[in-house]
Amino acid sequence: MRDLARHLARRAFARPEAYLAALVAVMCLVWAALAPSFLTLQNAVDLVENYSVTAIFAVGLFVVLVAGGIDISFAATASVAQYTTAYVATSHGWPPLACIPFGLGIGVLLGCVNAALIHYLKVTSIIITIATMSAFFALLMYFTGGVSIYTLPDWWATRVVFFETETEAGLTRITLPVVVMLGAVLLTWVLMARLSAGRQLYALGGNPEAARRLGINVAAMHFLAYGYLGLMAGVAGLVQAHRVGESVPSAMVGQELNVLASAVLGGASLAGGIGTVPGVLLGIMLLAVLQNGLNLLGVSPYFFQIVIGLVILASTSITALSGRPRRRARTDVKTEETHV
Repeated sequence: MRDLARHLARRAFARPEAYLAALVAVMCLVWAALAPSFLTLQNAVDLVENYSVTAIFAVGLFVVLVAGGIDISFAATASVAQYTTAYVATSHGWPPLACIPFGLGIGVLLGCVNAALIHYLKVTSIIITIATMSAFFALLMYFTGGVSIYTLPDWWATRVVFFETETEAGLTRITLPVVVMLGAVLLTWVLMARLSAGRQLYALGGNPEAARRLGINVAAMHFLAYGYLGLMAGVAGLVQAHRVGESVPSAMVGQELNVLASAVLGGASLAGGIGTVPGVLLGIMLLAVLQNGLNLLGVSPYFFQIVIGLVILASTSITALSGRPRRRARTDVKTEETHV
């Protein structure tokens, strides 16, 4: 029995998700001891809703990271999708069955623009997406003049509650952003864990040259990855406007580092080909619990940004160090071929 327990423990902690889950659990216990209001149902549900938009972004970015790319224009894409949808809804009276597909379509379109530029220009994805982030946001601010839309239609701004209960801490509600987030997570898990397209994305991120030789359509994979992130950006933009009841052109910009940190903290490698959806969720949970605990203790929010920076720095360093043996192996092979 003891040997079986050890075997199960080894198998459980063979995956990085187990360590993240353990770290989240320990942190929850620490915050609960320091701030009694932390470990309440209301605080937990509020925390999930507050991070729902971040989670939707993160699962979309996860697909791009697995494919070996990186995209930091998703917040600008979400801003464009959100504002243009709000404009046609308020100025032209479009119904929800027209507005929602329109907003999602804008997100997919801008994601495909990134894919086309990256694939056909053969330029590093981070360079392309820095350029498109600036272009998308600048065009939005130019045409809107930075003017917000405060009067969203009732079907969009009205709070949708699926479940509510009264607790000692107050009223706890499961709302639309939480349900949409769960749907986005489930869809991403199906794509990456159950469909052949997901396996091809992993193969492309792990070894692009081998993926090409196996006959994987690299162009299609690029359009799938960046188009999917564009779709998730459109979803996040619509959900964020629903939460706050307005559309502000600059509201979504500035979330890129938090989302990237969530994904890489959850095990998604910046080198591609590695990561799981549960890992990304645990990364989001860790950052959410950390920020929430610091807020309850009255710690400056700037400290949390320091943590974000350290997470990205550590992930980049680990990626670079782990890639050295492979680069050396490739160099040795090329040297031997040259001598032959």
